[in-house]
This record gives sequence, C-alpha cells and structure tokens, in this order.
Amino acid sequence: MTAVVGIDIAKHTFDIATLQSNGKHRTKAKMPNDLKGFEALQQWLLKHAEPQAWIVMEATGIYHEALAEWLFKQGYRVCVLNPAQPAFYARSQLQRVKTDKVDAKLLADYGSRHLAELRSWQPEAPEIRRLRALVHRLKDIQELEQIERNRLESAQESKVRDSIQSVLDHLKKQTDETLKAIKQLFDDNDDLRGKRDLLTSIDGIADRTAALLLAELGDIQRFDSSKAVTAFSGLNPRLQESGKHKGHVRISRMGSARLRAGLYMPAVSSLTHNRAIREMAERMKAKGKAGKQIACAAMRKLLCIAYGVLKSGRPFEPTLAIAR
Repeated sequence: MTAVVGIDIAKHTFDIATLQSNGKHRTKAKMPNDLKGFEALQQWLLKHAEPQAWIVMEATGIYHEALAEWLFKQGYRVCVLNPAQPAFYARSQLQRVKTDKVDAKLLADYGSRHLAELRSWQPEAPEIRRLRALVHRLKDIQELEQIERNRLESAQESKVRDSIQSVLDHLKKQTDETLKAIKQLFDDNDDLRGKRDLLTSIDGIADRTAALLLAELGDIQRFDSSKAVTAFSGLNPRLQESGKHKGHVRISRMGSARLRAGLYMPAVSSLTHNRAIREMAERMKAKGKAGKQIACAAMRKLLCIAYGVLKSGRPFEPTLAIAR
C-alpha cells in the first residue's frame, strides 16, 4: 500500500498525518511553516513514509506554495487539491470536529481512498506567478477605486471630496503603473507574448482579458480537455432535479471566481463581435433560452475557444469554432 501523508497548512504552522496499516493515524502537530519546519518534516518522512509516498495538501492561498515547492525539489510526489474536494469528503464522512490535526487526517484518508485520482503538482513558471500577482493587484486597485468613486458621489463636504479625489488620483497612478508592469512582463517574455497574441486573435478578448486568462489558467497543458477548463472556472453546467423540479440547469460556480467575473464583459462583447458565439446565441434564443443562460454559455464558449488556441498554438479561426 502506497503511503499517503496529509498536510494541513496554516499561515505559520502545518500539521501532518498518515494512515497506518492498523487503521490508526500517525501524526505530528504545529510544525513551523518555514525552512526549519520543512527540514523537520523531511526527517519525519524518512522514518514514516517511503520515497514513493504521496504528499497531499489543499490549496490555501499562498501558504502552501513554499512547502509544496520544497517537497517537489526533494523528489516527493505532491498533490495539491482544490479545497472543495476534501470539504465534500468531510461532509460525506459526517465530520463534526474541525481542527488542524483532524484536517491532516482527513487529507491522508482522502488521498488513500482516491489514490488513482491523485495528480502530481509542479511549480509554476516564475513569469506566471508574477503575472498572477500583478493581475490580482490590478483587480484589487480597481475595486478600491470603485469604492472611492461611490463615496465621492455621496460626499458633500469639500474637504472630504478633496480627500477622496486625492485617493482616486493615487489609485489611478497605481493602476497605470501596474498595467505598465504587466505590459513589460509580456514584452520581456517571448512565450507569454506569443500566448497573449493567440488569445487576442479571438474576437472579444483584449489584452487585459488575455492577461487574466494566462494568470488564472497557468500552464494550459495541465488540462486534458475543454471540459476540464470549464470545470476549473466553475462554468460547467450542473443539472438539478428534485421532486417536481425537473431539468433545472445552473453553472456549478465551483472554480475560479476571478475567471468567471473577468469573462463576463468579454462574453457580452463577443455576442456582438464574435461570429461563432453570436450564432450560438441565436440558436439558443430560438429555443427560448433566457438571457442569463445565453450569457453563461457565451462565457463558456469563449473560454473553450481560448483553450483551443492555446492548446493548438494556432490563432482563432471562426469557421472551426462554428463547426463545434
């Protein structure tokens, strides 16, 4: 039996657990989430897990990245799970207690029961990490800017308005600098620039959306199909039937919220400017589909087209997209 080590990671510490042949868990708690803790973990693994062991953890913002990369460099097989997977597993096991130690055991159990489904994690290229950080920062600045604009609309006192305007001016400067940094990153990297150009060949996708897609999707080769990409974004259809309610379909929303939010306006634009998506929308209208369903379908179609051009390395061809 292949050993599976579950690791529950917090900002400053992590807990580890592995399921033993007698059905009990071997655990170690509150190891520091730094190099000293990593080295202590390696000593523990040498004693209690063979070199072929799987190390299973869940994506926890950025807190898991340093340990995952360190373990990968040591030659261990690392699997980083979508947090929804262990969460649903915990519900299926009627888990009533939630502590770091319990979560580490849960991850070990999940990995042991789904051994054939575990997928090896690999560190992302530095340029993708930098692009994601810049794209996320740009989104944060834009949200702050919108909050201040809303305040400016209701502010009456001149001193308050001046203060808000000063903040808006600073945020505008930060937006410009972040956009400049994103552009420079593309200019300095031939591979990123080539992928951006492939994406912007698609009617409805401009530079900012291309940057978002590349930042959120990362290495496109990790997706086996367009279905995997739509599932990653949470745009995959989900049939809901219960009692008298039949055939009710919604998107799952179990994926990248940033990707879904960023695809909405490009999809709306593509309903007018992208022939493949426009014709799909017309067929859906003829069948009586609602506007929200059509918009979600346009987002999904646009994402699938983006996946296709990145996977094939060929610019967008409307005739091929219409045929599918």
